[in-house]
This record gives sequence, C-alpha cells and structure tokens, in this order.
Amino acid sequence: MRLLLTNDDGVLAPGLAILARHVARWMEEAPFGQVREALIVAPDGNYSGMSSAVGDVFGRTSVAYKRHVIHGAEGVRAYGLDAPPALCALLGALGSFDYEPDLIISGINAGANVGRSILHSGTIGAILTGAQLGLSGLAVSVQWGDDVHYDTAASVAVEVLNELLEAPSRTLLNLNVPNLVARELKGIRRGRVSTAGLVKAAGPRAGGEPLGDEGELPLRVGSASPEVGDVSDEDPDDDGALIRAGYASLTPLRGPHEDVDTGLDDVMHRALTTISRHLLAQR
Repeated sequence: MRLLLTNDDGVLAPGLAILARHVARWMEEAPFGQVREALIVAPDGNYSGMSSAVGDVFGRTSVAYKRHVIHGAEGVRAYGLDAPPALCALLGALGSFDYEPDLIISGINAGANVGRSILHSGTIGAILTGAQLGLSGLAVSVQWGDDVHYDTAASVAVEVLNELLEAPSRTLLNLNVPNLVARELKGIRRGRVSTAGLVKAAGPRAGGEPLGDEGELPLRVGSASPEVGDVSDEDPDDDGALIRAGYASLTPLRGPHEDVDTGLDDVMHRALTTISRHLLAQR
C-alpha cells in the first residue's frame, strides 16, 4: 500500500505534520507480509482556495522542489513544491519521485470544508485531480478554533483510510472533524453536502454609492469555513450541522464526469441539430 500525502496549507503546516506522524505509525503497524509506504508532495506555501487549479503550466518548463524532514515521520520522504495542490498531486502520482501511489490523502486542512465551499477547496482539489488518474482519495479537514485538535482528525482519518483501501478505484471521501478532543467526539456519520457557501453576498456598498470605474468590493466569508458558524438552516444530517453537533462527517464525492442523465437527450439533440444546420449553411 503506497500513500501520497499532500495539502493546501503548505508542506510545513502543522496539520500535515500530525497526519504524517499518524501515517508513520500506521506504516509500522502493517500486518506481516504487507508493505506500507508513504510520500509527501505538498505546496511550498499556502494555496488555500485553489480548488483543482494547476497554475500556468504553459509558462514554465519545470517546477522547483525542496526536501524537508517531518519530525516524528522521518521515514516519510517529504518535498515542498512551487505548485498548487492539484499539480502536486499530479507530479506525485505520475512518478516524478520514483513512486507510484495507490491512494491520495490530502490534509489535515486548518478549517472545515463543508457545503458549497468544497468546490473551491485546494484540499479537495488534490483528490479530485488524483481521481482523474484512477486513484482514490481522502480529504481531511478539522473545524478551526483557538486550539486546533489535529490529532483527533488524524486518528479518524487513519481509521477511514483502512476502509478506503478496500474500496473501488476513484472512490473519493471528504472527512470533516469537529474541533474536539477524541473523548468528546460523538461519532462519525455520513454527511450530505449542505448549502453553506464560502463567500456570501456583501450587500450594498457603504453609503449606497454607485460603482465607479475602479474601487474595492467588500468580501465576507460565509459560515462554511473555517469555523462552521450558524447552521440553523441545515438539516441534521448536513455536513455542517453534523460538525456543530459534535460528529465527524464523511461524504462521498464525485469528480468531473459526463452527465448521462437521459433527461438531457432532447436538449443535446436539438443543440447538435441546430448547430449542424448553421455550420452547413455557412459552407
């Protein structure tokens, strides 16, 4: 079993270090005859909110990297790359480090990734990218707070990892853990993606002044990240509500794929017919 670890907070982020230490212990506890390995390929800085972006790969011919040592996980090679999470996942999965992983783990993110905010998450973007190469993935996030309990999230992640390794390829799971010590965690449940958004409408500009040719637009972060705020409009089994109630939330995700809904057949037929007719008329 070969794991690829990454994140969007940077190779030196505490969440990744704690996850790596738990993975290192998981490697040491391998059953007789089973080989467990892990490699860290993560951004060299904070790339939060980058989703699955790979950056301007056309404007450069190489990606700089630097070797790091994670205390307590010295047996796990770690590299920081001048690249966002998705590109780190690609380079790590395609054998750039003489390593071919079976699974990608991304995190532990400092802040929850629930609701519509998952679309923008670099943590989740990494596993979505891996799925395009046939890899399964686990994104791990913990609710933000004054004292973030990464250890709780890491312990749950390793338990999920053992099950994910037996799942079909391209299985993607989003794990969100409340900011609690392990003994206070109520359990883990399947969470639905809620309607919570990362950015909310800011409302009218100060003083009601009309927009000029240039200026600044106010930006207000919603409840989806990082602390998970008001969830009064969510159902009890929505991901944000579960975290607020003290449960870890585990949600299966799907990456980009063709929409095979037969309800779109007529729409596609009309569009193709109309476009073809216009193209023929121009000949």
